[in-house]
Amino acid sequence: MYIYLYDNFLRQKKYESQMKAIENRLTDFGIAGKILRLQRFANPEVIIEDEIKRGATAVIIVGNDATFGHILSRAARCDVIFGFLPIGQQNDIANVLGIPVGEDACDVLSKRRKVFLDVGWFNNRYFVSQLHIPFSPITIEYDEKFRVSSQSGLMELVVCNLQPFIWRGNKGDEFVVHPQDGKLEAFIRPMKKVGLFRKQYEDPSVFPFEEMVVKSTTPFVVEADGKQSKETKITIRLAKSRINMIVGKDRKF
Repeated sequence: MYIYLYDNFLRQKKYESQMKAIENRLTDFGIAGKILRLQRFANPEVIIEDEIKRGATAVIIVGNDATFGHILSRAARCDVIFGFLPIGQQNDIANVLGIPVGEDACDVLSKRRKVFLDVGWFNNRYFVSQLHIPFSPITIEYDEKFRVSSQSGLMELVVCNLQPFIWRGNKGDEFVVHPQDGKLEAFIRPMKKVGLFRKQYEDPSVFPFEEMVVKSTTPFVVEADGKQSKETKITIRLAKSRINMIVGKDRKF
């Protein structure tokens, strides 16, 4: 049995005809199912576990990158097949998964081509897309042998899982953080100097890692899949083959 979790933004009138076309296509493929509309403060894990008890075998996320991250970061423990129907803007993850935006995504669902996806983990929370720490007085140690710091003590950190990250420097150089290659990728940009009118940065670095410890003597902000918290220490790891996901043949991994 298929369960379709609709993001609340799909109630907008501009999506009405597109959603109707998608629902008709799913019916043609024989994979229409129960539709549940997510409320703002609903816990996706509780909803999905209840539906699994009622016989659900596949849970399809309907929305954008934010929808995908919100649901799977909380429901990664659920033992069920996941799918994705990307709608609207902000769908970089769909491209990584090889899923077209809109009605054509139904074709991918119907073929049920599945792979197990890695998921990021930190402090007993999963993250699916990215983890971001804005410039903060942090120290970073990874794989128990490398330590990173900056002259000013301030660094920015981005750790990517499914959502790619691209940074373009002032000199035209480009750093690309790739998802799903068996390791997590980190983008680190230390701040060299904080001036009155201008900030100076050291050259950023991009590297893969298996485990990273980030800590500070003062709380720093951690943003992951739409959820923000303040921490003084986090340990980041990769949870391999955590999610069973339907993907397209043109996936990027």
